Amino acid sequence: MSVVYRFGTPLLGVGCLLMLMLILADHGLIEQLSSIDSEVLQSFKLLFIGIILETFPFILLGVIVSAILQVFVSDERLARITPKGPVGGVLFGSLLGLLLPLCECGMIPVVRRLIRKGMPAYIGMIFIFAGPIINPVVFTSTFTAFRGQPSMAYSRLGLALAVCVIFGVVLYKFMKRDPLKHDAYSLAKANNGIAGIYEHDHSAGNKGLRGRITATLAHASDELFDIGKYVILGAFLTALVQTTIDREILLSLGSGAIQGSAFMMGFAFLLSLCSTSDAFVASSFNGVFPPGALLAFLVFGPMVDLKSTLMLLATFRTKVVAAMIALLFVLVLAGSIITGHLLM
Repeated sequence: MSVVYRFGTPLLGVGCLLMLMLILADHGLIEQLSSIDSEVLQSFKLLFIGIILETFPFILLGVIVSAILQVFVSDERLARITPKGPVGGVLFGSLLGLLLPLCECGMIPVVRRLIRKGMPAYIGMIFIFAGPIINPVVFTSTFTAFRGQPSMAYSRLGLALAVCVIFGVVLYKFMKRDPLKHDAYSLAKANNGIAGIYEHDHSAGNKGLRGRITATLAHASDELFDIGKYVILGAFLTALVQTTIDREILLSLGSGAIQGSAFMMGFAFLLSLCSTSDAFVASSFNGVFPPGALLAFLVFGPMVDLKSTLMLLATFRTKVVAAMIALLFVLVLAGSIITGHLLM
C-alpha cells in the first residue's frame, strides 16, 4: 500500500493532464496544440515560471519555520498549555497556527502524537484544518499574491476561522468516541505508509544545539523537496489551463456562485498545493472566477486535498474522515458564497 500512497499523486497528475486533453478535444482545440504559436508558448512559460518564482520565498520560509518548531518545540510542552474547557479549546485549536505555523504535510503526524499524549481529540483535529491557513506565513503570502485586493487575505483568514470554530463546536458536541485507528495494521500503515512519507523524523535527541541545527536543516530540506513537486505540478496545470483553454469556457464554469466555488474546491483538492503557495495560483484566476470561488479554493484546498485525505484515512477512522470532509465542504461552500457576495 505504501507504493500506492507514494506514487498516487504523480499518477493523478498524469490523469489530470489526460482529462484536460479530452476537454480540449471536445472543444475542437486539440489540433491547435500541434501548432502552438510562439506567443502562446511564451505566455505559458512566463506564467509557469512566474508562479514558481513568486511562490519559492514563501515555501522556503514556511519549511524553515516548520522545521524549527518540529525540532525545538516538544509535544509535551504544547500539551501542557492546552485549555481544558470547550470554548478555550475551540479557539486554541483554531488559532494555534499563529504560534506553530507547521506545513500541512507534517500537521497530521504531529497531531496524532499529541492526541495519544492526552490532548483532546477535537482540539487536535481543529488544528489540522485551521493551522495550514491561520498562520502568519500564509497570510503574508496571500497578501502579497493579491496586492491590489488586500481584502482577499483578510477574508481568507476570517472565513477559515469561522469555518473552524463552527467545525470545532460540532466536533465537541457530537464526537464521543476516540477518532484514532488503534488496530495494529492501521498503526503500522500510519507509521510506515503514507504518514511515514511526510513525517520526517529528524529528532536530534540529546546531541545539543549543533545536532538540533543539523536536524532542522535536514527536516527543512525534506519538506522543501516534498512540497516542491506539488508546486511544480500546480504551476504547470495552472499555466496550461490559462493559456490553452478559451477564457469563455472558464467564465462559463465560474458563472454561478455555487458552480464556481464547487469547481475551484475540486480543483484545489486535486492540485494538493502547499498553503504558502496556493494564493499565487488563485491570483492567476483573478477576473476569471468571482472572489467567492477564489476564496473557496484558498480555504478548502489547505484543509482537504488528496495527500492530506490519504493521511487522514491512515490515521483516523474512515467514518470520521468522511463526516469531517463533508462538513468542511458544506461550511466552506456556504461561507465562500456569502463572503463572495460581500466582496463584490
